[in-house]
Amino acid sequence: MITVTRLNGKPFSLNAIYIETVESFPDTTITLTNGKKYVVREAHEKVTADIESFYTRISLLGKVKVEEDDDGE
Repeated sequence: MITVTRLNGKPFSLNAIYIETVESFPDTTITLTNGKKYVVREAHEKVTADIESFYTRISLLGKVKVEEDDDGE
């Protein structure tokens, strides 16, 4: 879940798995897979960062680890 704030100042949580798009018109609008839309106070960049963080926490989006060779490359 990610927490966002409605334009009236009330925070609420969304299950990020159901987010289809995040757009700025200039207000940030989140569209879910069922077509429901939410306009929120947070910037587009913050919402997408929160979604990425959520996916990482639930292991849907892993971090790529690059291993070095023995010679340090």
